[in-house]
Amino acid sequence: MSLSILHETLEALIEGKSILYPTDTVWGLGCDATNFDAVSAVYKIKKREESKSLIVLVSSIEMLLDCVNMVPEKALALLSKSKKPTTIIYRNPKNLSTNCIASDNTIAIRIVQDEFCKQLIAEFGKPIVSTSANISGDDTPKSFSEISKTILHSVDYIVNLQQDKIANTSSRILRITENNEVEVIRE
Repeated sequence: MSLSILHETLEALIEGKSILYPTDTVWGLGCDATNFDAVSAVYKIKKREESKSLIVLVSSIEMLLDCVNMVPEKALALLSKSKKPTTIIYRNPKNLSTNCIASDNTIAIRIVQDEFCKQLIAEFGKPIVSTSANISGDDTPKSFSEISKTILHSVDYIVNLQQDKIANTSSRILRITENNEVEVIRE
């Protein structure tokens, strides 16, 4: 991994800019998940209503615990064993921009497994937004070459890594229920 690319991406996040970057699933549009204006810019690029929440990526369980009030033991056990990217929808998020949070006061968060993302988020010290790199309603691109010119020209910074990677893995999606059980939404 190039340290200069990591540094440039980090600078873009610090400056409140939008980024286009490879994740452990598909290419993502992202920004500082605590910066309201940056999150609004991602919605604008994606042409997505702000009423539809975004996924947030964190680098560790410790960072996750800074974003939600409680993580049930069952979820912690799943996360510690999971080899597949796993996104969990949590209730009562905190320390995130309000426009990242769904109208039912939930947030979808994934602890990243991709080394670049993990190091970027850890060094940034805050969670970042991740939403697929497409206009809302369009097909999700499975590779960098499938990302539309509209997206490429709208984003502030494009990470020059893994541009030949084909994404064939989607995230497993789980939800924490009212009684703190773990419900499978998508396996």
